[in-house]
Amino acid sequence: MEQAHSLLLNEEACNQLREHQRAEFVFEWLRFLKKLLPATDRADLKQNQKQLVEQLTRVLTSSPGPPTRLLLAHCLALVYRLGDSLTSSLTVDLCNDIIRSKDDSPSFLPTRLAAVACLGVLYEQLGRLLINSFKETMVNLLKAMKSAESQGRCEIMLCIEKILKGLGVSAVSCQRDIYKAARTCLTDRSMAVHCAAAKCLLELQREAVFLWSTELENVATLCFRAFEGSNYDVRVAISKLLGTLLASALEPRQAIAPRPGSKCNTLEEVMELLSSGFLRRGAGFLRASGDMLKGTSSVSKEVRVGITQTCVVFVSILGGSWLETHFSSFLSLLMEWLSHTRVTQCTADAVACRCCVSFILRSTLGSLLGVKAQIAAAKEICQMISKQKRVLDAALHEGNVETRVSPADVAASPHVLVCTLLEVSSLLQDLSSTAAPLLQDTSIGMLDTVISVLLHPNASARLAAAWCLRCVAVAMPAQVAVLLDRCAERLNALKSCPEALAGYSSAIAALLGAVQLCPLGIPHCKGKVVLNLAEDLLRSAAQNSRISIQRTQGGWLLLSALSTLGPTVVEHHLPRMLLLWKCAFPLSVKDVESELRRGDSFTWQVTLEGRAGALCAMKSLLVHCKDLLTDDVISRLLPFLSCAVALFTQLPSLIKSYGNQIKNAATVFRLRVYEILTLLQPKTYEESFGTVLKQLLNDLTGPEITACAELNLLPTLCFSQDLALLGPGLQDMDQHYIEEQLHGGGSGGGTLEYDPFTIFEKAQDVPTPLPPASALTAAAVQLFGVIFPHLGNQQRAQILEQFCGFVRQLKGARQQTVQIHVAAAFCCTLKCLASSRRDLGPEEVQRPALSLLLGALEGSNPMLRCMAAEGLARLVQVLNDPSFTVSITLMSFDKLKTARDAITRTGHALALGAVYRYLGGINSTQFLSACVGVLFTLSQDSTSPEVQMWALHALSMLVDLAGPLYHSHLEASFTLLLRLLLSTPHTHVEVQQSLGRCLNALITATGPDLQGEGAGVCAVRTSCLVGCAVMQDSPDCLVQAQAISCLQQLHMFAPRFVNLASLVSSLCINLCSSYLSLRRAVVACLRQLAQREAVEVSEHAVALVKELPRRDNTQLDVTIKEVGLEGALFSLLDRESDLHLCQDIQETLVHMISSTAVGSLAHWLKLCKDVLSASTDSAAAASVETQQEEDGDRYDDDCSFHAKPESSGPFNNLCWSTRVFSMECLCRIIAQCENGDPAHFNMALAQEQRLLESTDFLVLHLADLIRMAFMAATDHSNQLRLAGLQTLLVIIRKFSNVPEPEFPGHVILEQYQANVGAALRPAFNVDAPPDVTAKACQVCSAWIASGVISDLRDLRRVHQLLASSLVKVQVGRDVSSQLYNESTFTMETLAVLKAWAEVYITAVQRARQRESPGSRQQSEEAGDAGPAGAGLLKLVQTDLATLSRLWLATLQDHALLTLPPQYSNQLPSTGGSFYTAETVEQARPLYCSAWATILHATALWLNSTGFIMVDEGPTNLSRPVTPTSMGQSTSLSSVKSPEDVNTDRLNLILGISVEFLCSPHSGDQMEYISSCLQALQALLEVPWPRSKVGNDQALSAELLSVLHRLIVTRESPSIQLAVLELVHQIVCAAQEHVKEKRHSAEVDDGAAEKETVPEFGEGRDTGGLVPGKSLVFGALELCLCILVRKLPQLSPKLAGSPSGRGGQTCSLSNTDCRLVTSALAILSELPSICSPEGSVSVLPTVLYLLLGVLREVMKCSVEAESEQLVPGILQALRTVLTSPMSRAEKSHGAWTEMLCCALHTLLEFWYEDKTEPGVDEVTMLTALTVFLLHSSAEVTTVEPLQTRCIQTFRASLESKDPLVQSRSYQLLVSLFQGPTPVARPFILALGGCLVSQLKGVERSRPQNPAELQAVQDAVRALEALVFAADETHRPQLVAMLFPILISLLLDENALASASAASRLLHESALRDLMRIGPQHSAVFKSLMASAPNMKARLEAAVKGNQESVNTKTTAARVISRSTPSIQLKINFL
Repeated sequence: MEQAHSLLLNEEACNQLREHQRAEFVFEWLRFLKKLLPATDRADLKQNQKQLVEQLTRVLTSSPGPPTRLLLAHCLALVYRLGDSLTSSLTVDLCNDIIRSKDDSPSFLPTRLAAVACLGVLYEQLGRLLINSFKETMVNLLKAMKSAESQGRCEIMLCIEKILKGLGVSAVSCQRDIYKAARTCLTDRSMAVHCAAAKCLLELQREAVFLWSTELENVATLCFRAFEGSNYDVRVAISKLLGTLLASALEPRQAIAPRPGSKCNTLEEVMELLSSGFLRRGAGFLRASGDMLKGTSSVSKEVRVGITQTCVVFVSILGGSWLETHFSSFLSLLMEWLSHTRVTQCTADAVACRCCVSFILRSTLGSLLGVKAQIAAAKEICQMISKQKRVLDAALHEGNVETRVSPADVAASPHVLVCTLLEVSSLLQDLSSTAAPLLQDTSIGMLDTVISVLLHPNASARLAAAWCLRCVAVAMPAQVAVLLDRCAERLNALKSCPEALAGYSSAIAALLGAVQLCPLGIPHCKGKVVLNLAEDLLRSAAQNSRISIQRTQGGWLLLSALSTLGPTVVEHHLPRMLLLWKCAFPLSVKDVESELRRGDSFTWQVTLEGRAGALCAMKSLLVHCKDLLTDDVISRLLPFLSCAVALFTQLPSLIKSYGNQIKNAATVFRLRVYEILTLLQPKTYEESFGTVLKQLLNDLTGPEITACAELNLLPTLCFSQDLALLGPGLQDMDQHYIEEQLHGGGSGGGTLEYDPFTIFEKAQDVPTPLPPASALTAAAVQLFGVIFPHLGNQQRAQILEQFCGFVRQLKGARQQTVQIHVAAAFCCTLKCLASSRRDLGPEEVQRPALSLLLGALEGSNPMLRCMAAEGLARLVQVLNDPSFTVSITLMSFDKLKTARDAITRTGHALALGAVYRYLGGINSTQFLSACVGVLFTLSQDSTSPEVQMWALHALSMLVDLAGPLYHSHLEASFTLLLRLLLSTPHTHVEVQQSLGRCLNALITATGPDLQGEGAGVCAVRTSCLVGCAVMQDSPDCLVQAQAISCLQQLHMFAPRFVNLASLVSSLCINLCSSYLSLRRAVVACLRQLAQREAVEVSEHAVALVKELPRRDNTQLDVTIKEVGLEGALFSLLDRESDLHLCQDIQETLVHMISSTAVGSLAHWLKLCKDVLSASTDSAAAASVETQQEEDGDRYDDDCSFHAKPESSGPFNNLCWSTRVFSMECLCRIIAQCENGDPAHFNMALAQEQRLLESTDFLVLHLADLIRMAFMAATDHSNQLRLAGLQTLLVIIRKFSNVPEPEFPGHVILEQYQANVGAALRPAFNVDAPPDVTAKACQVCSAWIASGVISDLRDLRRVHQLLASSLVKVQVGRDVSSQLYNESTFTMETLAVLKAWAEVYITAVQRARQRESPGSRQQSEEAGDAGPAGAGLLKLVQTDLATLSRLWLATLQDHALLTLPPQYSNQLPSTGGSFYTAETVEQARPLYCSAWATILHATALWLNSTGFIMVDEGPTNLSRPVTPTSMGQSTSLSSVKSPEDVNTDRLNLILGISVEFLCSPHSGDQMEYISSCLQALQALLEVPWPRSKVGNDQALSAELLSVLHRLIVTRESPSIQLAVLELVHQIVCAAQEHVKEKRHSAEVDDGAAEKETVPEFGEGRDTGGLVPGKSLVFGALELCLCILVRKLPQLSPKLAGSPSGRGGQTCSLSNTDCRLVTSALAILSELPSICSPEGSVSVLPTVLYLLLGVLREVMKCSVEAESEQLVPGILQALRTVLTSPMSRAEKSHGAWTEMLCCALHTLLEFWYEDKTEPGVDEVTMLTALTVFLLHSSAEVTTVEPLQTRCIQTFRASLESKDPLVQSRSYQLLVSLFQGPTPVARPFILALGGCLVSQLKGVERSRPQNPAELQAVQDAVRALEALVFAADETHRPQLVAMLFPILISLLLDENALASASAASRLLHESALRDLMRIGPQHSAVFKSLMASAPNMKARLEAAVKGNQESVNTKTTAARVISRSTPSIQLKINFL
């Protein structure tokens, strides 16, 4: 194919190819040429133009296929447009000659069609250059059309459309002729010609004014005729044409020349024109045509649907502003359609027309108007409803003849009301909480208006009003409880009015259904109110026969709706409900028979209605309250069902007796029985199988079946992908709401009055239940599928034989209906068998089963064939018999070989593709090859496009099932597909769609192999790309969608071979397609592209729009130009109603944010801001302005900020959901920045980097972020308010610590304090929803805790908001005025208490920081932050007494709620402090999110009080809502003592903490764990709880066990540190306890009894520690765990393993060092809490670990970041050595022995590790010194240990390292000053060495600071030695010290030239002499007298020192005088 990529066709290469390859080669050349020509140099093009035109002409005359001819036409036109256009007329002449040719052979047709196509594109591109030949061409084309076949007519129409586009106004001469031709084509038999003619006329009307002026009525009539029998595409095309013409007629785009008698059209005239078609009254004078004469006065459904779509197009073109202005007139005119007698005569017609008008209103009001306009429209509709109600009232009540209303108006009233009420409902759902002004407008009285319709005599109107009320409730949940009360009150008051009974019961049921969509719920008590109403209605039903039916229906409707409130409500009422069911049914089955002898028609009607209602209530219970269906409840329900089933046998005789009066009631009754039996396990009603089956067979095959609702039965039983064979599915259409009328068979669309019991279902859209007969059939099919698997084989075979017999015996339409029913029932059975893995049965069952399916497979109904193929696949799956599978395939092969009819061939072709569907794929190459051969043959049968379509679809399924096995057929398949794609006419769209599915399957099968470079792979890849290109050029949108899907697959597997620019171009062009399926494909592809190449996609989209100026600039183009592809996606998201598509758009935007947000920060933030601001309500687009008074005082929030309107951005009238999503996007952008450059959250850094490079940072946009959060948080929409508050919370958390560079000591958020306050204030209003207030509390606490607020007055303002909420909590819930469920009070209360807890925790932490040393200086530097911190604690303390009680009550609630289910009986029967017993389940998650913070705060409060009871007497809360508060009781006599109260509180906190820390589901709740640990730490800081924990060893051990588990399972360093700190506190508590016990024992017992004093501590007399019960053992385990994890070398097992890291260096972070130090500190304390024997047991372990860590540090195998590690180890060692247990009588000996061993081990480390490089000798010596100083003399004086110690020090003194020497001297100072037994041997052994070393200094003076330090430390050591001597010997030693010091002095000459270190040594020695000399003056004087040279040396040094001091003093004075008072920071010199 590479040879095709040239300017000229490579004819040599082309001729060598086969025929089909040649077509592909030419197509590829033309594709390349189309891209190449615009980029080719004009001179080159002109040079090659002649040859190029000749080659293109040869292609033209060689019968090109449809895609090729289109490309050819474009290339020819491009050649002439870009090159020399003079010869273009020759090509035009050639094309005309070809068209005129008399050759009518099929082989010449492609050439003629190509000539037509070329003409069209030539004129379109060259325009007026070809004006001379225009008339001739047009005459030629119009003449050719008369004899052309459908393809030709279609192509000529499209050609004329292009000619008109190219010539514009120049084509005026032929406009009339074109119009005449198009008129004919508009009613052509070919649908493709219809569409082409519509497109042609649409282009013609741009210049042909007569089309929408004088000829408008004729065109309209023509369009109405074209709608008859039309398909979806035709309706879309013609509605677009007619809608455009009508819009032009109403608002002309150009001035029309005035004619006599002509006038402008009005809206009334235009709508009259449409209504003439809608109602078939004729379109003008004498235009009733022949319909009236023929008697066919009814309007076809297609016409009505087409006119409906036309009306939508018409209004859409005129736009939202027009609609807003003219809505009142438009609404009235639409309502006239519904009021016409032709509509109201027939119920089915009326329902259909209602749907049409509803669709018009929904499509216009819902998509064209903004919030404000929608509210205005809703008010207008409400006035219409009031008007209709007044009409009815006048008709019913007024007797005045003059005001009497016509019967026609009364008949029309319900339809108008239904339509208007449903539209108001939809508007309310769209507006949600922004619809509040609509309800508040008293002039409209909307609620009163709607409620008044509940009394309408018509059921449809009443149900519509009930649904409207439900939508009010969903939009504004605060109205649910109010409306329920109102309706219940009216129902009670109007019990005798049948309309009131029906209306108000429906309204209450609808409102109960709304609760499912309202997360805030309703008060629990409403359930009881509804049950009382229902019970009252049912019990009083028999009292008044006039209203028996209404009361019965109403009662059961209320009971059915009650179940939707869920098991928590229903479980309290179930006994009463069971009693009501018992009353509704006979006591036994025998009583059913006796009933037959009683009653009349009316009583039986009431009975059947009642029992049907009771069954519906049961069904509702089964669906919504599964948890309540215990075996006992089911066993009590089954007798009722048995009676219901038994009544089946009586129904025929009842219907026979009483006729049709009870027929409908009997149908509904059977339907209810079927529905409930389907939900139950069949085994529960096995004894009733016979009766049920008999009735089922009758309902599926009986003689009374009239219509077949196939579309309600079959689609669910077909394979979803097979439904594509039946044309575009309803779910793929924007107009599915009205299109389904055309697909509904005889039943038409559903409507609410068919089944009022659906009004409480959980659905957003109004339910559309089927008519009872259709619903009964569907339910019978479902129940048959459920029961059949439980039958015996004989019965199965018998039933299936019966089915086959029915199908064989019947004829005509009835046979088809029965066949559909029985086949559907059996397919449902197979589905159930497959899902339950049951067998079908033996041969006698299989035979009729197969016969039934094969009969359906060859049925005339295509959907039936699809279902039969799926049934065969299921049958094969159920039987799982390879031989049966083979026999099925062979039979299909045989059928396909012999059959010639399309039906048989399509059915069996599909069966071949489906048969292996559920067997895990195809594994037989032989079967695959045979199938491929057959399907290849069928797919090339051009005589039958239907067979082609089905065969290709089967082939695509085969490819999917075969997987890799299909690879051998890939090449042949691609060849076939390309040949078909290049030759299939555009009129055969269904074939092209199947080809697209097949290509998609092939690409998937090839998979990643498409990336390869081999010749075969390249060919396959090229075939894929060519196939996609062909489909992209198709005029059919579904085929284009397939092309995009294929390119998406290609991009997934081989991205570098897909041209992204052209793909994005195609996506952007189709993004606003009028076809839903195409938009879905586009967005799905964009979603994938955005994950990989978001930046490139955005760039290509913008570039495309700039380069592609289109004549009809769509809004999308404008949007992309202004705000990029992202903005276009936001616009699309706002318009779309398809949930799946909206989700894809959101995901695409999220992917784009993650890829591009950080790089294009300003763009994304502006986009989010524009979307948020795009509201018609100017107050929403608020601009926050800070206004300051002249005196500088601050305003309150409410007066500081005002909203001002803003200029509208690129978006208009966006709905609240889109704006909420924009806030979610904003939070995502902030999260993205968090993972990026730290400058995003650092203003100084951002400003600095922005100067260096043009980058953008989030912190620079902080003002915009705050502004957006404020706008959202103060919006009318509650959802947007929540999103705004969440965004504000994120901003506070991310930016609270960002400093303000211009004002040091301040943070950047300080300037936005007023904004935050103003955003929060509305959320605390009285009418704010609880969820908004709860979220605002969270933001409040975060804001206060962030530390941003520095001023106490500002702090008090925000604090006031929380304080107001606390007052609300204290007041409690007022049951009478409650609007929401009790759980919302829990939610709000806990949110308030949690917020206060967070604030208190912050206040305490700040107070502690302020009190800690070193923090005061920082607080002084920080300005006034200190006072604010102090003020915060004071503010909280005012409410602390109340808060503490509420917190304790909350914790008690939480503790009870976390009890396991088996202890549920311990829960208070009335509920807890903040929850009721009924809302336990809803309360649990609320407590789970709040308890941890409250626990921490409570612990801090208890810490601050020290567990001292502050208040006297009973501490009951004076609140009715907290009866179970901690430590309080309701009676004075049972007041607990303070000790008991404290114990309860301690146990509560300990219990909650331990329960949570033990729970396995706390993995992702690190902050909760942290809160628990901090709470426990706070408790153990207080003596009383510490003593409690210390006293209870079991508790301590249990705590340690939990903490050990926490250490093992949590890697967080902060958690581990907190755990160790807590362990240390527990150990200290135990230590205190042991000390206290020992002390009290010593005090209590006299000295004489001292030997009998018990030894306290663990281990007792034996020294044994019991694991699990021992505190010491638990602590040892925990410390060992930490130490071994951080230093695996400690474990002998791990030391040599890879995890132990052998001899490698182990790196410890700062945190690791803290962990190790903490663990060692705990270890060192353990011996002190043991008994002497216990300490002996523990000591070896402690010493081993201590010395092990020390050794690792000494060996330098640990790289520690912290300098605290070594001091920590040594401190721990010191603690062990000084332990009182080492001195205890019983353990002294053992301790001494072990400490000797330890010292020996330490010395061994020195000698073993000395040879290793990098050994830390200093640490070793320090540890040795600690041992020598702090252990007893019995340890250190033992030989040879003492000698080895002395040797160690001597070796260190002789070290070459001055640092080691220095440290050795320092340690010797400690030793010399130590106890005499320790110091004496060291003085004797090392004194001489020390002196000799100092004497040697005179010869080699220090040259650097380290050496200097060593000498100085040596002098200190010698000085210590001197002063350690006895008074008697000290003078001798001093006499030795002075000469050494004097020897260190330098004379004047040497001093001048000496090094710095040497001079410093001189000064140091002189200072020492000056200091020590006077202390020993006698020795000093005698020495000076005896040594004159020393004296002279000393005097010279003193004199030199004095001169130096004087010089420095003088210089200092001079400098101080000359220094200026202001010093410059910069030296400008």
